[in-house]
Amino acid sequence: MSKPHDPYSSLRIGAFRYFLAGKFLLTLAVQMQAVIASWMIYAFTKDPLSLGLIGLTEAIPALSLALPGGLLADRIHRKKIMVITSFLMFCGALVLCYYTNLDHPTFIWPLYAVIFLVGMARGFHTPAQAAYWAQILPREEYVNGSVWNSSLWQIGAVSGPAIGGLCYAQIGAFYSSVIVAVLLLMVTFLYTALKPTAIPPKIEGESIAESLKTGLRFFFRQPLLLSAVTLDLFAVLFGGAVALLPAFADQVLHTGPEGLGYLRSAPALGAVIMALVMAFKPPHRNAGSKMLICVAGFGVCMIGFALSTSFLFSFILLMLSGMFDNVSVVIRSTILQSFTPNEMRGRIASVNSIFIGSSNELGAFESGVAARLLGLTNSVIFGGVMTLFVVAITNKMAPALKKLNL
Repeated sequence: MSKPHDPYSSLRIGAFRYFLAGKFLLTLAVQMQAVIASWMIYAFTKDPLSLGLIGLTEAIPALSLALPGGLLADRIHRKKIMVITSFLMFCGALVLCYYTNLDHPTFIWPLYAVIFLVGMARGFHTPAQAAYWAQILPREEYVNGSVWNSSLWQIGAVSGPAIGGLCYAQIGAFYSSVIVAVLLLMVTFLYTALKPTAIPPKIEGESIAESLKTGLRFFFRQPLLLSAVTLDLFAVLFGGAVALLPAFADQVLHTGPEGLGYLRSAPALGAVIMALVMAFKPPHRNAGSKMLICVAGFGVCMIGFALSTSFLFSFILLMLSGMFDNVSVVIRSTILQSFTPNEMRGRIASVNSIFIGSSNELGAFESGVAARLLGLTNSVIFGGVMTLFVVAITNKMAPALKKLNL
């Protein structure tokens, strides 16, 4: 008789629960900080391009440091990297506290400096974190672990923007920034208490350059890894409207920072709902086809959001986009963990970070430039159409992905 499916199997592992607690608080803090910084920058400039520059400011260091960060995660204790980078984010939060306590500041560069510091920390933190949780779970728990890993991240992403917007509206930017700093300090302590995992064996005589080349060769010679990550890359690059939400909230939907917080939380709320569905019905069968369908659904939601003038309808469309996106996230995460050997997980996670993580910020920059050139609404419509085009190309060019079963 087959063993009954246990939707909570990965959560029964204590080390994984502890790891998720730290990741949840980190996500909560970073999302709150994003709402605070983006609203202050837009209020100062009233220019959608300034919102796009937020993404570029974070993407530059994250892209530049991702590969060294992945190599480091394969050479030293991954826990140590997580502790140091979370402490760096805490230091950035202290800078934000100082800035928001100034009376009528006439400059905004400290906001961009904090965002740049977060990008630096993320370049090292992301590959270490991705490699760490795969070490504390057995291989048969990767799908379930991916679901709950994504769920806790999304719950933080749901609550973070909403709490950030509410706090900004009710208690102001300074006290909201203090809350962010306290959360990041808690994350640092939580990661300090995690148990260290084994350092992957190093090939004797292999130089840093050779080690990086080995990781890159492995990634680009795996058709499933390459097609899954590339699909998400272009979908996020062209299809995201989150960077322009302050402008939509102000110019189209006519709401303030509280409404912006709800809009930012809508995709994550949808992702949490879908994650709970996948915990009980994991996407094992026809996973590749489901990924393609869901990325297309994401693009359609972006087009609908651009055309909407109703706050409620816009919220629903953003929530649906999060549901579609999370299916893609879970399938891609499972592919990465299942097809990557432990000694390469840091480097492969860093390549994934370059393709996916930083595409959020590059997508934000693309959205800001497109909004300046095409107008706010047309830029998001263009992004949604491009997402559908990318799905059509991937469907034709990646037969291995279409046939994938997990």
